[in-house]
Amino acid sequence: MKISMNMKFAAILLAMVFTTSALGICGVAHSQDLRGTVSASGSTALLPLLKTAQEEFQNAYPNVTVNIAGGGSFVGQNQVASGAVNIGDSDVDLSPDLQGKGLVAHMVVGIPFVFIVNHDVTVNNLSRQQYVGIFTGKITNWSQVGGKDERITIIHRAQSSGSRKTISYVVLKGAAFTDNAVIQDSNGAVRSAIASTPGSIGYVDAAYVDQSVKPLAYNGVGYCIDNVANKTYPVYTVGRMFTKGQPAPEVMAFINYVTSKEFQHKYAMKLGFVPLYRL
Repeated sequence: MKISMNMKFAAILLAMVFTTSALGICGVAHSQDLRGTVSASGSTALLPLLKTAQEEFQNAYPNVTVNIAGGGSFVGQNQVASGAVNIGDSDVDLSPDLQGKGLVAHMVVGIPFVFIVNHDVTVNNLSRQQYVGIFTGKITNWSQVGGKDERITIIHRAQSSGSRKTISYVVLKGAAFTDNAVIQDSNGAVRSAIASTPGSIGYVDAAYVDQSVKPLAYNGVGYCIDNVANKTYPVYTVGRMFTKGQPAPEVMAFINYVTSKEFQHKYAMKLGFVPLYRL
């Protein structure tokens, strides 16, 4: 029996449909196929971005639950190393004592940091040397840096904080922080304490700067995304998500979602971060 060209074309088209369907089932998992729980802890600097990603990701993948907690960068690194969480969020590179533990760094986003003060402080800009003087305890009154006669109160983070480590590395360059400071456990807590404490100064990542506090310039350059991208504003780090060994599919899917150009283009700059493609 002869088969017409139309019948042959229909048969080929039908075969292509079945092949495509099979690839869809056996290839990349659809949102309804991906399921499980993703747990992450660590950097509070990354929380504004990751909380947004958590909500968006769970909408796209309804069978995956994402749990995100803070605690500080080195807490996150230690918890992922011990297997307590799937992802350790960090502002800084891997701690030396965790080298060789099988942890893999996934670069996430640029995290700019901003020095903030209480609104009663009249100074608008400080040089790097003046920041070093304040945070090492050599400068103790705002009148020493062109402000009014008022005692300086330092409010910043604990040693487990990647934010503190970033400021130590980028600004203090190895000089020791003074012990005469008020310690808070998160960026949000630092901001709240500075907003209510006259004469106070501290640092938070840019995502936490709001009208309750006053941002200062650094060496005459104010913070903005463009100034970080063109390297005129140097106070920033690159956020990382550490995993141990080969991540489970749902864990890798969440990391890929956060680091995707689409997600970063939509949310990173809006939330005060610098997309990876602009660094």
